[in-house]
Amino acid sequence: MKKIIIAIDGHSSTGKSTFAKAIAAALGYTYLDSGALYRAVTLYALDHGWTDPEGRPNAPAIIDHLKDIRLSFGKDPATGLNRTFMNGKDVEELIRSMEVSRYVSPVSEIPLVRDFVDMQLREWGKKKGIVMDGRDIGTAVFPQAELKIFMTAQAEIRAERRLRELQSKGMDATFEEVLANVRQRDFTDSHRETHPLVKAPDALLLDNGNMTVEEQLDWFKKIMEEKWDIRLK
Repeated sequence: MKKIIIAIDGHSSTGKSTFAKAIAAALGYTYLDSGALYRAVTLYALDHGWTDPEGRPNAPAIIDHLKDIRLSFGKDPATGLNRTFMNGKDVEELIRSMEVSRYVSPVSEIPLVRDFVDMQLREWGKKKGIVMDGRDIGTAVFPQAELKIFMTAQAEIRAERRLRELQSKGMDATFEEVLANVRQRDFTDSHRETHPLVKAPDALLLDNGNMTVEEQLDWFKKIMEEKWDIRLK
């Protein structure tokens, strides 16, 4: 069976990663989380004090030290899921914090940071057979992807999902804080100068506000059957 690239874009907290992991598992493809790489760069900046209290990153300092950041994915032997590594250290939990969430959009706006991440993503995608999610995968990183999906849902629904995720990890946050963060990220992502968040003209729209993961997977299986004549279990 011919392998393809599946690009999944969309707003924050739409469950892109959960959906991407599910379809990657169904196809036997490799899952790559572009957002994790931006979060790792953001964590590196925070660890070195290259941000200010107003949420502004020190772009020159970050750019000057991109050469010192080595990013990779490794599988958790217990779950089989990807873990994000930065300079050899597992940072999967650290990059999901509210502090990183606050700064990740401004950091990802920096053009050379986007180039740095995109270069690594394109290298991983050369062999195809991958599912990748992010904000500009189908428009900038892999515009030639054979299948593009754009995910969205109401901000309040996404904030509730994000809050449950944080609480499940023992992190403190209020619904109001998370909702404000979701709305701010929507604005920043869609208004940045370099590769803003937009739906690619040939992307399929998936509004999953009232859908379970199982229902989303059923939707995907139908697409694969109709478009690619590929039947999944």
